[in-house]
Amino acid sequence: MFSIKKLWILGEIIKNMGKTLKIKEIVIKYIKNNYKEYILTSVIFIIGLFIGVMFVNNLNQDKANMISEYIMQFINNYKQGTQIDKSQFFMSSVRDNLFLTIGLWISGTTVIGMPVVLGLILYRGFCLGVTISSISMVLGIKDGVHFCFLALFLQNIFFIPAIITIGVSSLKLYKSIIADRRKENIKIQIVYHTIISLFMFVILIFSSFLENEVSIKLLKFQ
Repeated sequence: MFSIKKLWILGEIIKNMGKTLKIKEIVIKYIKNNYKEYILTSVIFIIGLFIGVMFVNNLNQDKANMISEYIMQFINNYKQGTQIDKSQFFMSSVRDNLFLTIGLWISGTTVIGMPVVLGLILYRGFCLGVTISSISMVLGIKDGVHFCFLALFLQNIFFIPAIITIGVSSLKLYKSIIADRRKENIKIQIVYHTIISLFMFVILIFSSFLENEVSIKLLKFQ
């Protein structure tokens, strides 16, 4: 027979499941309502990714050698057991994500900031493209893909959607201000934009945690 305690626990589980489903519905609805903005920002990110790959592929030999030496030094130090200051690494990653979030938020609150928002997303795609292409250049395609999967894949599952969502929120804010320039509407839209940006920043912190605690440890299997 069910005790009162068991019934209470079951009720809490059902209630939490309901909340989870509600959040899922809100996210799906938000994506559907802003799918054009998601397509645009995703395309901009992918363009940046390809530009990064092309940039590395067209480096002169001296710069290519410098990148190769840097990457090989990092891999060798890690395999030899050189200690990495994880707390410093984590705080550095969180700080970078904070600056990125603030930059996207500030740019999103001004009409003239739209090129900056898209430029920042393009730049982050460029950085990822440079990283992937550089590693593949040094380790070869097979080992490079394996290394990138271990080192980059997990955190970027959260990082990429988070910055794209902030970009979408910025574009939505811009469209709302253009459509309705009343102060009341602008204030409300900025509040929505701020809430979304803060929530995405929490996801970016989680991305930094995965990079620091999981991805680095997975490199031992490289």
